[in-house]
Amino acid sequence: MRVLLSWLGGTDLRAAAESEPTLLGPLASGVMKYVFDRIVILNNYSAKESKHYVPWLKKHTDATIDLKKISDLPSPVDYRGIYTNAISAIDDIKEQYRAGDYDLTLHLSPGTPQMQAIWILIAKTYAPKATLIQSSREEGVSEVNIPFDITADFIDDFFKEPDDRLTRLAQGLPPEAPQFSKIVHKSRVMKRVIAEARLLARRRVPILIEGETGTGKELFARAIHDASPRSEQLFIPINCGAIPAQLLESELFGYTKGTFTGQDAKGKMGHFETANKGTIFLDEIGEMPLDQQVRLLRVLQEGQITRLGASTPKPIDVRVITATNRSIYKEVMEGRFREDLLYRLAVGVIQLPPLRTRKGDIPVLIEHVLNEINTEQEKTEAGYKSKSLSAAAMNSLKQQDWPGNIRELQNTLTRASIWANGNIITAEDVKDSLFQMPRGDSNGDGILHRPIDSGIDLNEIQSEVARHYLKRAMEAAPGNKTRAAKLLGLNSYQTLNNWLETHGVET
Repeated sequence: MRVLLSWLGGTDLRAAAESEPTLLGPLASGVMKYVFDRIVILNNYSAKESKHYVPWLKKHTDATIDLKKISDLPSPVDYRGIYTNAISAIDDIKEQYRAGDYDLTLHLSPGTPQMQAIWILIAKTYAPKATLIQSSREEGVSEVNIPFDITADFIDDFFKEPDDRLTRLAQGLPPEAPQFSKIVHKSRVMKRVIAEARLLARRRVPILIEGETGTGKELFARAIHDASPRSEQLFIPINCGAIPAQLLESELFGYTKGTFTGQDAKGKMGHFETANKGTIFLDEIGEMPLDQQVRLLRVLQEGQITRLGASTPKPIDVRVITATNRSIYKEVMEGRFREDLLYRLAVGVIQLPPLRTRKGDIPVLIEHVLNEINTEQEKTEAGYKSKSLSAAAMNSLKQQDWPGNIRELQNTLTRASIWANGNIITAEDVKDSLFQMPRGDSNGDGILHRPIDSGIDLNEIQSEVARHYLKRAMEAAPGNKTRAAKLLGLNSYQTLNNWLETHGVET
């Protein structure tokens, strides 16, 4: 599909209003020069002013024409409004052609100079594969080659509306938070998450951190401990998935002399005792077997532990922070995690956003990671040349989905620094360094390919899909429910609110 996306300009309207126009206007000129299957026109004029344009343009093309009325553009020179509406239109096109089998062309000429500038910015950052065209009386219609790259640092955050929730969270917090300085970020979504973590750090409540693999859950847990009144005490991290199930209880709670034979006969203090007065971090809590979940629940309820082989409990004062890369609520629904334990652990809940939803953080993360790579390589590798990224390479990295998140980004940059011959890492170096996971035929977690022999819960599957896309839409359009509703094909933000409430998605 060949798709043209353009603003509607005053010159276009005047051409359509004349019975025998001497000039077609830039938009119609572009349509006459190139063949398109679909034309999407962004229109900030009134219905009375623009109603005649589409019937007129149809005389010059066989393409499908969509006139998209823009109602939330304060003025045709408002950069923020122009940018957000243009991005929304591109997102709509991407959603309709998920397989990627479309060619996008952006028409620079119609509209205001501000609209033209935003198209160039978008073409160099958000839609780097798009073709740019322009129209003029002197040169006619031609493709445009912009002979420079633009680094997409912080563009998304710059054009987003202020975050009222972040403002409320930050009230009463001290301005400095050195404990969180290792969490490299610039995006509003991460500022909001860090503000939540700083508030929780000052309390005694258990905390559950949810986030995909590689999002930095342990880094957050350490920062929370360091910012808490327990910062002078021990922080003990435990990966529940790395300890064999038969050893987990003894590792967590210890055992008395004579419980085991051999070198373990002397007895051993468990991690909970070691962390007394401090913090214990139970990573991948979803991997904990159900029988051990019962023991952990008892510890949280009673504030004491009993070593294996002992009959006398010991009082314990430990703050528990847990983390999971699964949906712990889904684990409860499917019977793999105790609901009563969930409510004990999830008093304070922090949801770490995936890297694909915080594109504005990628430039600062890259700078931080590259500095670390350069410093390390200069120490260990003779003749190593310190590396930096070209603008095209930076934009290429911003286009990736990063299923492995920050950890995957670190590994990719390490490989790119090896492949790059000179001081500059190019877009080609990045392409060679990306680790492509093979994708099966299944959709997502196999939602279209689940065995049906034993029966399925269709209502729950539908709700699962709804929750997934509702959360993604709210992440993609933070604070803007009208745009989120558009991304989901819903009629209005009121309809979106009904869906959010029905499926239990918090905003």
